[in-house]
Amino acid sequence: MAPLKFCANITWLFTELPDFSQRMYAAAAAGFQAVEAAWLYDSDLQELQRAREATGLEVVLINTPPGNVKAGDLGLGAVPEREAEFRQSLDLAVKYARALHCKRIHLMAGRFPEDSDRTAVAKNMEAVFVQNLSYAADVLAKEGITGLIEPINTRITDPRYFLDSPHQAAAILEKVGKPNIKLQMDVFHWQIMDGNLTQNIQKYFPIIGHVQIAQVPGRNEPDSAGELNYSYLFKTLETHGYQGYIGCEYKPLSSTAEGLGWIKQHLTSKKS
Repeated sequence: MAPLKFCANITWLFTELPDFSQRMYAAAAAGFQAVEAAWLYDSDLQELQRAREATGLEVVLINTPPGNVKAGDLGLGAVPEREAEFRQSLDLAVKYARALHCKRIHLMAGRFPEDSDRTAVAKNMEAVFVQNLSYAADVLAKEGITGLIEPINTRITDPRYFLDSPHQAAAILEKVGKPNIKLQMDVFHWQIMDGNLTQNIQKYFPIIGHVQIAQVPGRNEPDSAGELNYSYLFKTLETHGYQGYIGCEYKPLSSTAEGLGWIKQHLTSKKS
């Protein structure tokens, strides 16, 4: 079995440092060979390029821009009447991905309109999402990039997010029918919405394109107190032959460095 590979999510880790480029250097110094991030778009692209080249880090994943955060946006993929904005956000994400040699982009779905009747608008939002994903698939295929959709839990993290379960995501991917659009499994969100992780990993493994981790319910280090047995889950992913990166998207209980004991032990065990 191939050893698991981990990348530092520098939106969540190394936040002791203000700039993403500085966090890249810190991640490399801590032993990571790869990083991911949500939104890098306020950072100087040339600085990020220099940091990537100097450290040798692989940039594994970025998100599409969220839209107007102050107005309540969290992605535009499934939001009706904003298809043009989605395409513009995709173009910007592709620009950054191309410059950073990043081969995965999380295509954020977005939120239900505030105070909307979800049952009334869900069908239209799904249709918009399918259309936008189909468009994105063609754009990304030309760049050799995989698009990802990620269910985000609506019980704790974001009650209005459109895409909230692996089952819903799998049904949408089937409608899109593009091989370069895949499922992003954030174990934190999957556990909160559905649990049944062993069976869900087995069922959806063929369409999983990326994995992220955090403990439940605190969203802290995987070895912190919580519901999830990550030794078992890592073994499960290994057994299935998962070869992609696992994104460390969690809130350190103390400093980032102090919370990395779990991964150092894991990597040490792989080398022995």
